[in-house]
Amino acid sequence: MPFKAGDKVRIVSCEDDPRAAGRTGRIVDEVPPGPLTGGRWTVNGISWLIGPVLVHTHELRPA
Repeated sequence: MPFKAGDKVRIVSCEDDPRAAGRTGRIVDEVPPGPLTGGRWTVNGISWLIGPVLVHTHELRPA
């Protein structure tokens, strides 16, 4: 599923920070993920205790 910057997403699971699982945030990336992020999207706005996380496409759902 193609996401774009600003999309609100629900994080189903998260290797980067398991505390993010089950929460919602917004996609930060202006372009699809590439080698620099290991093919993962940057999601921010999850919680004031959880910073931006890197999440694989299969770990995300539209919110």
